[in-house]
Amino acid sequence: MTPIARILIFLGAAFMACPALRAQERTEATLRPGDHIVAVVNQELVTAFELNQRMAQAREQARRENQRLPAEREFRTMILESLVEDRAMLSYARDSGVRIDDVEIDRAVAVIASQNQLTPAQLRARLAQDGLDLPRFRAQLKDQLLIERVREREVAQRIRVTDGEIDEFIDKQRGAASGEVQYNIAQVLIKVPESASEAVVAERRARAEVAAQRVRAGEDFATVARQLSEDDNRERGGEIGLRPADRLPDIFLETVRTLKDGQVAPGLLRTGAGFHLLKLIERAEGGAFRVEQTRARHILLRPNEQLSEDAARARLAEFKRQIIDGTRRFEDLAREHSLDGSAAAGGDLGWASPGQYVPEFEAGMNPLPPGGISDPVTTRFGVHLIQVLERRNVALDAKQLREQARAALRERKFEAAYGEWLREVRGRAYVEFRDAPQ
Repeated sequence: MTPIARILIFLGAAFMACPALRAQERTEATLRPGDHIVAVVNQELVTAFELNQRMAQAREQARRENQRLPAEREFRTMILESLVEDRAMLSYARDSGVRIDDVEIDRAVAVIASQNQLTPAQLRARLAQDGLDLPRFRAQLKDQLLIERVREREVAQRIRVTDGEIDEFIDKQRGAASGEVQYNIAQVLIKVPESASEAVVAERRARAEVAAQRVRAGEDFATVARQLSEDDNRERGGEIGLRPADRLPDIFLETVRTLKDGQVAPGLLRTGAGFHLLKLIERAEGGAFRVEQTRARHILLRPNEQLSEDAARARLAEFKRQIIDGTRRFEDLAREHSLDGSAAAGGDLGWASPGQYVPEFEAGMNPLPPGGISDPVTTRFGVHLIQVLERRNVALDAKQLREQARAALRERKFEAAYGEWLREVRGRAYVEFRDAPQ
């Protein structure tokens, strides 16, 4: 996930929210009629307008999620503290020495305009309606990108994963898979419709026998499967992928259990789906550590003040409808609308092993078949539309296994490391609360 994809996480809404400017600048240019300062954090200000705005957003989110809010005074204190934390991070980031160039800001402006379905001219007009010109809006986005850059650097430095932790993680995973036998099977399937007549059944059996004869005559099984098979894996030569024994139909397991790697079953199988010719490609005993990897792509929308989470979910649901109807392509919509760095590649995330994505994303992705598209999925990064492109089952070498374990352990430790860093930044900041209008 790129910094642009998360520029709204820590400072609230990016689009047409009050920019976080230096104290003197804010005093002269940002305070609205009747507005006043409620807190000073180092050289940054928090205004009553921002506090009321953030409280309204929190109330709306609680309403959507059917959550109870604390008493009003406690609620106000909680929201004010979140704004103070935002300002403390901004102050820290400004003093960090990190720089954001104009190209990154241009990309952020383009993403915000696209997310809100606006042209650059329409974006400027909307900003002007809110009393905010484009240079100041760009300054705000620069601050948010700066915070994200510093946060990634600081939190990453705090996460430590030892070799002992990696060894323990791998041992636990190996223990869970110990003794398990997995089979990689290929098939030629000739389907038989339900309630088919005897003549239709005979015709389908004859087609399956032709496939079997071609294979026994020495023709490549995968070639025959691509030409004759009627299952979803025919483009892969009929290969269904390596699966544990308990995920195979009993009749398949009984047939392939006695075969050697590369052997074709001596006869046809008849199931409710039709006639099957099976080949055992590979048998993997439990000692080899293997994972099922998924290649997926996604479209990410980031809710903000102008695009609620519900609206983002509705927009992605509409994208899904257009893709299924064939009026739009997934990759084109990703390039136009996604807030992730994968947008340029049509949303393609490449191959990923279990544990590489946050749990909510994997929960939405894992049940999908190849080609399947999820309903909108919400994670801490935003709202996603996910499509699984393909899956493969691979044996990991020692280096890959350790890298996967390291990535999973770093993800587990992220929230705690971020919380620790934020508490330190907040603790170092000078904070002055002002409850009365100035």
